Amino acid sequence: MTWNQKYDRAKQRLLNDEAICTENRELFARFFDFEEYKLKRINRLAQLDDGTYKTLLYYVSRLRTVNRWFENKPWNALTKEDIKQVYDDLEDGRIRTLRGKPFKEKDTYYRKILRGKPFELAGKKGLAAEVMEFYSPRDDGEVRFIREESFRRIVEMVSKREHKALLWLAWDVGENASTLLCLRRRDFTRQVNEDTDEAEYAVTLRRENLKRGRLPRTEITNYSDTARLLDEVFNGLGDDDLVFRFGTRMAAKMLCRVARLTQTVCIPGGERVTLKVLRSSMACDLLGKGWTTDEVNRRLGHKPSSREIDKYVNWLALDTRGPRKKLVDNDLRRLKGELAEARQHEQLTSRRVSRHEEENRDLRAEILQTQRELAELRVTMQLLAARQIS
Repeated sequence: MTWNQKYDRAKQRLLNDEAICTENRELFARFFDFEEYKLKRINRLAQLDDGTYKTLLYYVSRLRTVNRWFENKPWNALTKEDIKQVYDDLEDGRIRTLRGKPFKEKDTYYRKILRGKPFELAGKKGLAAEVMEFYSPRDDGEVRFIREESFRRIVEMVSKREHKALLWLAWDVGENASTLLCLRRRDFTRQVNEDTDEAEYAVTLRRENLKRGRLPRTEITNYSDTARLLDEVFNGLGDDDLVFRFGTRMAAKMLCRVARLTQTVCIPGGERVTLKVLRSSMACDLLGKGWTTDEVNRRLGHKPSSREIDKYVNWLALDTRGPRKKLVDNDLRRLKGELAEARQHEQLTSRRVSRHEEENRDLRAEILQTQRELAELRVTMQLLAARQIS
């Protein structure tokens, strides 16, 4: 099913849901007309594409959620007290997700709905801004990632090669799993690295598969494990075949289960490992291996500088193990130098021994030859002595 079909189906379900009051359904219809037109114009599109349909689909679920918070009251009749009640319940953690946890993405609802176009169409945007007088978008610089050894421990527990290939591709290329699951065989080009003589793949990330605002690009895989698994997965696939024949939900469940089995959690706060975490983990891993922020941002599909990568750079710079790591690195460099000298000495010694062995072989051959000549001379002398006696 295409994103267009997914959006149309979800939109019709929302607008035809008789459990939602007529006033709100009419407001939602007006909003979708506005948003569809806006997305076409700001993106300079003659027709909506997959990226815009994804955005619109997210709005369907958000509108339904906010309608539930206000208990299906007509939005154009909401009072200041109604809005304040919902706002306070969100901030105080009384409104919870289906899993029974407080909403963490409140800012999205505030920005897109309560202080966005839907409440403007309802004539309540100003009232919401008045209620949320002390609100400011939260940017606490929170980071979450896992290290390479933890990732490898996770992958070792995965049994299906298609699942392994997806995890390695997410760690290696750093793109969202939803995008990677849309890739087809033609999006991969196998080549050989000139420096290492190892196989690698150029992965083409097309605009229609990417999140809105993400740069279309082609990325080269960094790990031989990724190329090896892709070789296996591609066996028997045609150019137009999907590489992965499962969805985001199955991939998320698989990763959650394996992370739980390996007791792997995120650094530094111990949060649950998700598919999105693999993207940030790749960024941290590359930063730790000497990549610049611009290089990492480009691999992530961001502009040269972004708040998203800056917070990881700041966290890594504040890592208290940094000074200790520098000392260890110095020791390692010293040991590597000593090892190189020892290997050089060993090679010289080995050559000297080989040369002596060759000289010894020649000397032994000369001794044997001399012994043979002496033996022959002794026999000759014995024969001469015998003739003289006779």
